[in-house]
Amino acid sequence: MPISKEIQYARLEQFRLDSQNPRFGRDLHESNPSQKRILDEMEDWKLDELAISFLASGGFWVQEAVLVLPETKGKNDILTVIEGNRRIAALMKLKTVIEDSTTAKSKKWREIVELANEKPPSSDLFNKIPYLRIDDRKEVDEFLGFRHVTGIEEWQPAEKAAYIDKLINERGMSFEDVMRKIGSKTTTVKQQYMAYRLLEQMRDEDVLPEEGVQNRFSVMYLSLRTPGVQQRLGLNMEGSPNQNKFPVTKKNTKILGHFARWIFGDETRPPLLPESRNVDEFGRLLESDDAFKYLCEDKDARFDRAKLLAEGDLPATVENIKKASEYIRMALSQAHRYADKRDLQDVMKDFGNDAIHLMSVFPNLQSEFRRKINDKFIS
Repeated sequence: MPISKEIQYARLEQFRLDSQNPRFGRDLHESNPSQKRILDEMEDWKLDELAISFLASGGFWVQEAVLVLPETKGKNDILTVIEGNRRIAALMKLKTVIEDSTTAKSKKWREIVELANEKPPSSDLFNKIPYLRIDDRKEVDEFLGFRHVTGIEEWQPAEKAAYIDKLINERGMSFEDVMRKIGSKTTTVKQQYMAYRLLEQMRDEDVLPEEGVQNRFSVMYLSLRTPGVQQRLGLNMEGSPNQNKFPVTKKNTKILGHFARWIFGDETRPPLLPESRNVDEFGRLLESDDAFKYLCEDKDARFDRAKLLAEGDLPATVENIKKASEYIRMALSQAHRYADKRDLQDVMKDFGNDAIHLMSVFPNLQSEFRRKINDKFIS
């Protein structure tokens, strides 16, 4: 039976947070963390919002029963939470701050303590928590994938990609299998898998910064759609999971280090790529040999300078002429009132000379310019 249909109840002390939660990174998964460290890791998962909700409702709703994998240690049943870790963590934190208010470090948690003092929660809140048991983690893969990757309680992009990687490399699924499990497009699954494998390869090459990776993962993920990134890293976006377990070949590992710095920054430099909305521009920079060389060789490379090398100063020139045209249109609505004024005539001479010089740069347009001048002033 994949998931038990019989709701059971247990005390908070019987539950254990899951160190293999897909929302955690590889380092925590492999470190055999204590429950305290796991709870600390979850501190910014908006546990305070859930705590307030628990105090207001007085306890767990039956329909919010957590999914657990039971284990027996000595005489005690330990219930490892497979789905519902955030709810259990919120209860653990709430119980701790109620019992010892000095542990309520933030203003929000201090307010929660005051709320709990004004209206003490029922003992059932911590002693009668509903759960459904499962016998194997694999049994809930489909449920978790649909709920958190494409469903109503979506994980962050890096967490989704980690879960897809787990289904492929631990469960042996194909891209098509994962697509059917979680209800996503195959192309999306491939790109998420590729992004996560790149992240793991960066970790192995020791080119990732210690902080900021989670928040910038989606920028890297989106950049993989650009031909420039695919070309420079040598990515095979149509390759099988096994072919893409290590997406970047040895000859391109140095470029992988540059790519990590451009996306995530390092200890001394911010990311080169400003925001996710700039990924297409970034891809075009990498298609330019001059811009790519500059980005690789200059440790203080700037995005705007790379754009200039990739595009030349054409965009700036076009923009300058557009602005000049806008100013001329503004002047047209006013100049006729001051046409006899000497100072306006003087600047008009300068403008006319500059306009003639500028028009001479475009021999293919000169006949059109002459025709329009003749039509305006001779006819």
